[in-house]
Amino acid sequence: MDMEQQIEHSHLPIRGLNLHVAQTGKGELGTVVFLHGFPEIWYSWRHQMLAVAAAGYRAVAPDWRGYGLSDQPPVEEEVTYDDVLDDLLGILDALSIPKAFLVGKDFGATPAYDFALRHPDRVCGVMCLGIPFSPFTASFDTMPEGFYMSRWLEPGRAEADFGRYDVKRVVRTIYVLFSSSEIPIAKEDQEILDLADLSTPLPEWFSEKDLAVYASLYEKSGFQYPLKMPYRSLHKRYAIENPKFQVPVFVVMGEKDYVYKLPGFESVLKDGIMGMFAPDLKIAYIPEGSHFVQEQFPDKVNELLIGFLKDHPVPVAA
Repeated sequence: MDMEQQIEHSHLPIRGLNLHVAQTGKGELGTVVFLHGFPEIWYSWRHQMLAVAAAGYRAVAPDWRGYGLSDQPPVEEEVTYDDVLDDLLGILDALSIPKAFLVGKDFGATPAYDFALRHPDRVCGVMCLGIPFSPFTASFDTMPEGFYMSRWLEPGRAEADFGRYDVKRVVRTIYVLFSSSEIPIAKEDQEILDLADLSTPLPEWFSEKDLAVYASLYEKSGFQYPLKMPYRSLHKRYAIENPKFQVPVFVVMGEKDYVYKLPGFESVLKDGIMGMFAPDLKIAYIPEGSHFVQEQFPDKVNELLIGFLKDHPVPVAA
């Protein structure tokens, strides 16, 4: 049975929007909710969804509001970081999931961490890829002017950059750039998408078929909302006072992930800072892993994920 037959799709009415959710598995052992990053969608978790379903879990992967097959919020509506946390709570309630494991990647890691801190009674454990937890707001003041995040924080600039090309080319370029171990930084006379062109091959683990799926889904959503969430909204993140995780936390990092070169990121992991907030913390490294490690090395990530799930069995209700 191929993936298209195993994974079911539906839309849930959540807080005034219809949010797309992909699901598979019966869930005898519990539920795993996968939270994607940018420019990702539910499909980013295809390998992990099938693996956890085969291991006895229910896999649930939503498209965040404004992404993929989920509805767009009204353009005039202010974009707030709390929207994604409230949507996640709404999804769990709509699917009658009392508690779940959360698996987050890229910006999806941040709501996974924060949801576990705010709603520990609804979370069995958290596994995040590529982004460690820190209660401190990252400062990029030391980065060059052409640093991709600085460029994308500037209203209208990324929209103009992306708008020069079709959706497929934009997704292709982002996957090429962000699978590198180097931080994307443009020169003064460049835009970020100028850093790669069609002569640059796709990563070997990302097929033309995969690219076509991403492109077809972003044809619906476009990039207007994804550029606002996360890039222009995470700085509005509500600080949780004295954060302390009450659930197990597992961080998986690809050692070739460009985020290691962002200010402060490596020290959070290697200097024990994250352990101050997560008493039950495990960290694993995948030597050749990039920022898209779950697609690049799915078997390895699946092995780590299922090991984490089985190390923390969910009590079966009487």
